[in-house]
Amino acid sequence: MTAISFDMAQAPPTRRHAARGLWLVLFLALFALAVRFPFLGDHNADIDEQLYALIGSQMWQGQLPFVDLWDRKPFGLFALFGLADATGLPAPWSYQLLATGFIVLGAVLLRNLAIHLTDSVTASAAAVLYIVLMTIYGSHSAQSEIYHVPAMLGMALLVRNTGHPQALQRALLAMVIGGLALQVKYTVVPQCVFFGLWALWGQYRSGRSLAQLSAIGIAFAALGLAPTLLVGLFYFAVGGWDQFWFANFVSFFLREPAPMGRFAERHTLFLMPLVVLALAGFYASLRMSPPADRRSYRFFCAMLGASVATVFLPSTVYAYYFAALVPGVLLVALPFLHRQGPAGLAPLATATVACIGLLYLPERYEASQNHREAMDGLVAAIQPHVDEQEACLWVFDGPTALYSATGSCLPTRLIYPDHLNNALERNSLEVRQIDEVRRILDTGPPVVVTADRPFTQQNLETLEYVETTLPQGYIVIAEERIHDRGLAVWLRRDLLSTSR
Repeated sequence: MTAISFDMAQAPPTRRHAARGLWLVLFLALFALAVRFPFLGDHNADIDEQLYALIGSQMWQGQLPFVDLWDRKPFGLFALFGLADATGLPAPWSYQLLATGFIVLGAVLLRNLAIHLTDSVTASAAAVLYIVLMTIYGSHSAQSEIYHVPAMLGMALLVRNTGHPQALQRALLAMVIGGLALQVKYTVVPQCVFFGLWALWGQYRSGRSLAQLSAIGIAFAALGLAPTLLVGLFYFAVGGWDQFWFANFVSFFLREPAPMGRFAERHTLFLMPLVVLALAGFYASLRMSPPADRRSYRFFCAMLGASVATVFLPSTVYAYYFAALVPGVLLVALPFLHRQGPAGLAPLATATVACIGLLYLPERYEASQNHREAMDGLVAAIQPHVDEQEACLWVFDGPTALYSATGSCLPTRLIYPDHLNNALERNSLEVRQIDEVRRILDTGPPVVVTADRPFTQQNLETLEYVETTLPQGYIVIAEERIHDRGLAVWLRRDLLSTSR
């Protein structure tokens, strides 16, 4: 069997070359840990991943995504968090360290692509910038982009050179990787389609007949869809097909779009570093430092375009989605960053220093420490009143991580607070939000957590019901601040004596 080689522009591997590679990986790993240090160990470093970690850990208890605990993210994402939980490390350390490994992998893959347009120093600096920009654009902890972006880089590395002797085998492997990425986030579809079409174009240029191209295209699609089909077959076998189908392929289209549309005005300034780098790179490719490998540069430009489609595919675009643009932007920016260009080292040094400055690490470290103290306060107030059997905490609005941190049972399969309080979700669930909120409160949860400022547009019906019901049977026993929001712990009045 012939091994499938990855495209490398360097000389054939030697012992010295391998040693340099290992030192580079070690450096990137240490750099990634340093950049991510303020967030490591902080449950509230981000929001969504708290749900992914909870579902991932519950999978080991026999709880199935979509059936027992609901979300619309693919099964593979929860499996990754389940894998992190299986290490035995406590959350959030388990999934944050796994995510650190993925961000280093992405940096290494980006460097292997960049080396086709620039020298090794600039390519290595681009890898550093990848870690910095991914952190700035929301992948500072364990958001889903941190996992699927390296998969897209792996696909790019395999299909870029359509003239490679093993181009078809490499493309087939790329489609498998794309299929796995789909099980992390379905919005990578535009990028997978682009890579598939690029590989098909290469096969056409190599002289394949229409019949052969059709067969190859079918093979590409089959391999790309295989992981999702296998997951679907599993759910069909265990009787959870309806829940799987609704969560994965129906609810996405039922969720209401945000009032501001796909692009919020506040994103304009936030995107400036990426816009400036991309425009500077494109200008430099025309006027300052034209790339020697123009075909690869066109590939990178098209790759960036496909990642833009990925970002704007959902009806609501959140800021962390823009992390998907980082690799394409850096590759397009290479003619500008190239240290042997007309401006020498200045553009690369300026961009690196400026981007590192945008991390605001001291401020983020202070915020993270405050989060930890507040979380400890919330856990201390809640833990005596909940258990793993019947006395279940309910977080109407607040950190999902409180369930696992307090050892509480789960009062609903719609365990993510946003699913029951966000107005955009009102028609995208299998039940009405207000009906589920009423059902939960009718069970008399011993503790309820609320927030004084929402993250998202609220369903006023459920919000009013909670705000009216809680004061009648509950009393606030603790208050903390996380993410500039006041969080209140409400204890059922008949349990008040046990808290003293």
